[in-house]
Amino acid sequence: SDAICSFVICNDSPLRSQPIIFNPDFFVEKLRHEKPEVFMELVVSNITRLIDLPGAELAQLMGEEDPKLPGANSTASGFFRSLMSLKRKEKGVVFGSPLTEEGIAQVSQLIEYLHKNLRAEGLFRVPGNSIRQQILKDALNSGTDIDLDSGEFHSNDVATLLKMFLGELPEPLLTHKHFHAHLKIADLMLFDEKGNKTSTPDKERQIEALQLLFLILPAPNRSLLKLLLDLLYQTAKKQDKNKMSAHNLALMFAPHILWPRNVS
Repeated sequence: SDAICSFVICNDSPLRSQPIIFNPDFFVEKLRHEKPEVFMELVVSNITRLIDLPGAELAQLMGEEDPKLPGANSTASGFFRSLMSLKRKEKGVVFGSPLTEEGIAQVSQLIEYLHKNLRAEGLFRVPGNSIRQQILKDALNSGTDIDLDSGEFHSNDVATLLKMFLGELPEPLLTHKHFHAHLKIADLMLFDEKGNKTSTPDKERQIEALQLLFLILPAPNRSLLKLLLDLLYQTAKKQDKNKMSAHNLALMFAPHILWPRNVS
C-alpha cells in the first residue's frame, strides 16, 4: 500500500487506512480524451525511442501523410483510401465494412463460441463448410439472432468466418499507417557485449513498442484486438488438443490483421 500511495496522495485521514487502487488505465484514458494531441505526441515520442522511424514513416504513423505501402501506386492508394472512408450502405452489414463497435458486437458472438470450442484439431487452419459459413455470414450481416450452440454450425465454420471477417475489412486490423512501425518492431534484436546486433529478438523492447503502438490504434480496432488476442492466447494454451501453436496461429492471422490489402 505504501508503494501505491506514492502514486495517489490522500489527505483525508479516515481514508488513509483504506486500500487504494491505482489504475493507470484511468489516467491513460483521461489524457487520451482530454488532450488527444498531447497523448499522441507522448506515445509516439516513446515509440521513436525504441525504433527508428524516418520522417515519412513517422508522419504516416501520426496520420499526417497517407500510408505509402510496398507495391502501392497512386491509383491503388486512392482506391483504398476511399474504401476506408466508406459509410455503411446497409444497416447491419458488418462484412467488408469499416470496423465499428456495432460490427464488433456481432462478431464477438463468434469469439465467445470459439472460446467454448478450443479443442477442435486444426482450429483456424481446417476450413469449414462453405454453405454453412454463408448462412452464418448472412445472419450476421442482417443482425439476426444466432444460436451458435444449436449444433447447426461446426467450430471450423465459425473459425473460418472470423478470419474471413478480418480479411474483408477495408484495411487490416492493425491499420495501414502502423505497418512500417510493425516491421521495425519485428526487427528489434538484442546486442552482444561488443555492441553488435544479434539474431535474438529483444522481446522486452518489442513488447514495450507494441504496447505503445496499440495505444494509438482507433478505439474499435483496439477493442477487437483485445478480444482477438485473448482468443488466440487461449487457443495456443490448448495446442496439445488443437495442434495450433502460437507460431501456427501467427501464420494464419498475420495476412488478415497486418498485411496491406493491396499487396500480394
